[in-house]
Amino acid sequence: MALTGVLLLELGLYASCFVCGIVTAASVTIVQGNYGGLCMLYGAVSYNATGSAIGVQLSSSSSLCYFVSAVSVMVAVVCFSLSLYWVYTFCIEGDIRRERMWMNLIMAVCGVFLFFLLITGCMLKIGRDTLCNSVLHNVPNITRCEEAQTRKWVSPLKGERFYNSLRKAEVAVWVNFFFWLIIGALVIVQRRQSLGLKVIGGGVGGPAGGLFGDPGVTAAETEPFFNRPGRPQ
Repeated sequence: MALTGVLLLELGLYASCFVCGIVTAASVTIVQGNYGGLCMLYGAVSYNATGSAIGVQLSSSSSLCYFVSAVSVMVAVVCFSLSLYWVYTFCIEGDIRRERMWMNLIMAVCGVFLFFLLITGCMLKIGRDTLCNSVLHNVPNITRCEEAQTRKWVSPLKGERFYNSLRKAEVAVWVNFFFWLIIGALVIVQRRQSLGLKVIGGGVGGPAGGLFGDPGVTAAETEPFFNRPGRPQ
């Protein structure tokens, strides 16, 4: 079909969104595991001058990190399912036909995901900045947040890659958000093109000699019931 190139691009975007969702969920989960299950978004640290070690002064509710991971996993699962469905349809039927109902559904899903990805991206950005401000304020001899990764942390905390992991999660969310914007634009283009084809193919003088695009309607059926002109004798 004429939209094969657009559909292939859309499938590639679904695969990329799947990878981004997995990266975000894995990065947040790893950081949470390294801190003993504590969610360090919007957290604060303390510094033990005696042992020259960094500790956790304040942490957020674990549900906050669970929410970020859940949104990312949900996006990844939906993207994987859509990719698998379209590949299966193409392999079995040899063609992909986009019905208007499916396009409307994808647009609705796109809107929901954009909303949650926007919230998730803001949470990761503000939460990481809050944690870094605490690190810069409480830990001496540090000018950048990532320098705390090389410092000693109170056992059993492992802060070797907390900044890199949280930053990776944030970047993956915003990339995912951008890809879903493109998916939404592609679906809108396909929807308009499909409507344009229907208008061209279903206008006056359309298929089967129909009237107003309906092949089952003839000119005789559209004659007025009353005040019909007299037929010649």
